[in-house]
Amino acid sequence: MSIGAVVAIYFIVWWIALFAVLPWGVRSQAESRDITPGTDPGAPVRPALLKKALATTILAAAITAGIVWLITSGAVSLEDLPMPFDTKEG
Repeated sequence: MSIGAVVAIYFIVWWIALFAVLPWGVRSQAESRDITPGTDPGAPVRPALLKKALATTILAAAITAGIVWLITSGAVSLEDLPMPFDTKEG
């Protein structure tokens, strides 16, 4: 497996993991009763984006390592995966 493929997998996994991590620990301004004038009441009070980026990076590294292991160990191969438009009778 090439380094470019690993980087591409990591990039995709990182963005997917980010959307899973973003809601962690979010409290809206309405929940904390501290609404800043001119902002949406549903906006987060403290989004903690740096902590979430760090958590996303660690989570994505672990998931990417698992995917790379699955592919390189031979546990799963491309032939094992069903293809949606496979016309072979089988």
